[in-house]
This record gives sequence, C-alpha cells and structure tokens, in this order.
Amino acid sequence: MRRPVLAFLADQQRWEAWRAPVLAALAERGIKAELRFGAETPEEVDYILYAPTAARVDFSTFTRARAVLNLWAGVEGIVTDPSLTQPLCRMVDTSLVTGMVEYVTGHVLRHHLGMDRHVLGQDGIWRGREVPPLAADRSVGVLGLGELGAACAGALASLGFRVTGWSRRCRSLAGITCLDGTAGLDALVSQAEILVLLLPLTPATEGLIGAGVLARARPGVVLINPGRGGLIEDSALIAALDEGRVGHATLDAFREEPLPPEHPFWHHSKVTVTPHIAAATRPETAARVLAENIRRGEAGEPFLHLVDRAAGY
Repeated sequence: MRRPVLAFLADQQRWEAWRAPVLAALAERGIKAELRFGAETPEEVDYILYAPTAARVDFSTFTRARAVLNLWAGVEGIVTDPSLTQPLCRMVDTSLVTGMVEYVTGHVLRHHLGMDRHVLGQDGIWRGREVPPLAADRSVGVLGLGELGAACAGALASLGFRVTGWSRRCRSLAGITCLDGTAGLDALVSQAEILVLLLPLTPATEGLIGAGVLARARPGVVLINPGRGGLIEDSALIAALDEGRVGHATLDAFREEPLPPEHPFWHHSKVTVTPHIAAATRPETAARVLAENIRRGEAGEPFLHLVDRAAGY
C-alpha cells in the first residue's frame, strides 16, 4: 500500500520544531507516512501541513491533496486564496485553548485588581483605601464565543465575574449571557468594564473596534485583544485612549507583526504590548490533532475542525 505523502510548508525553524512531534504522533496511530519539508513534487502530496507564514503557495498544483491542515487557529491568511480548493482544517488544540485561557484570565485579573498601580507604582504612597471590587461586581464582555472565546468566558464566569458574550451566530453557554446582532453588540460594549476580543478576522469583523464602537463603549473600558490585530482600527483606539474613553489597552495581536518600533502603541502610557504569545501552537500536542485528521482522511472519515469557507472560519 502506498504511504501517504505529507508536505510541511513552513519555515526551516518550524520544520525543526515540528518534525519529530509529527512523526511521533503518526506512529502513535500506526500511520506510516512520508513527511517532507517543502513540496518539490506537489502532485505527489496527499496532505499539506501549512503555517500561514509560509511563502505564497499555489494550491492548485497539489492535485492529489485531500486536505490542508493549518498549524494555527487563524485561517484568514489562507481562506480566501482562490487556488485553494481542498478542504481546509484549522487548528483546535487543548494546549492552545489552555494558553489562551491563562492569558485572558491573567490580564483580566490584572486590570480588575488594579495591579499596575502597585507593581509599577512603587513611589512610597500607601494606597490602602484603593480596594478593588469583587469579581461579582465587575462586568466583563467577551467578543467571540468560538472554541477559545467560550473557554475564556467560562473560566471568567467560574471566578465570579459577570460575563456577557457576543457572537455573530446566536450561542447558548451556561453561566454566560449570550448576545448576537448589532443590538447585542451595542448592549455589550455599553456595559462592559473589561472587553476581551476573541473574534476571528473576517470581512465582517475587520476594523470592528473602530470609532463607532469605541464611542458607544463604557467610559474607561479596558480592552484586551489576544485575538486578531485587524479587529481594531489602530488610529481610532489611539484617539480613544488619548481622550480617556478607553482606560487601557492590552494588545497581543497586531496588523503588522512584529510591531514596528516606531508604532505609537509602543510609546503610549495606556497600552501594554505583548508579542503574540497568548495562545501559541505547541507542536507536542498539536501534532496529535494533525495525525488524527490524517488518520481520518485515510479511513474515509470526516475531518475535524473544517473551515466554513463562506463564513471565513
């Protein structure tokens, strides 16, 4: 029986990090496959393991390929590619979810407790009367209730926060007030004291957090964006920070990465920049997701985490 051929389309550094975990995950499932770096003969490839940082790929040359398996959760860099006709699967991995929950929970608690005043403000002033409210008295909004957003909303609710979530499609989650539509978005941003952005980047969400939404937001809102940089209109956010309508922005994703040294986010006193570390894909666990989809493809079973090409995620 012919062994399936896997083409790893990413940079050399990722190849070195992923090669052994992918081979180990395949072996765990008894899959004998040939794993190649690059694709000099695309017509021989059965599965494409793809990182969005790879060079431009003409997917139409992969005439045998049964699926493109994305190494990251985000697919905005590939989903609109006209040469892509194969099924596209995004990465959904427990470590990715856990990392995002830890990042979001940590920064929500940081802002909720006002920790910056104490950690950064060692100025000899005793601020004993500045006691934060309890979580039950704090409103947190989560935009995006997919795999990551739902997990983060649930973790925050378990700590006692009053959590409201919004998604383009109506959802129902235990312990979370779920809203959708334009009216739901307006209601959420008008009352949330801390706003977490975990929406996918699609034509419908591009620049969603712009002047209009920020004008309707609760004064002094804290914005946390570990999702996609394109969700925010940078100039509108800077203006809202300068005017005091936004109290602080903690940003992990940006329109251009790495964020250029001259970008105003680096130099604004009300902005915290983190270098896209909220939810890294970890090869040791994510390789098992890839291997399972390859097993499914070989067995003629439905793929996991298929992307809805029309919706963009």
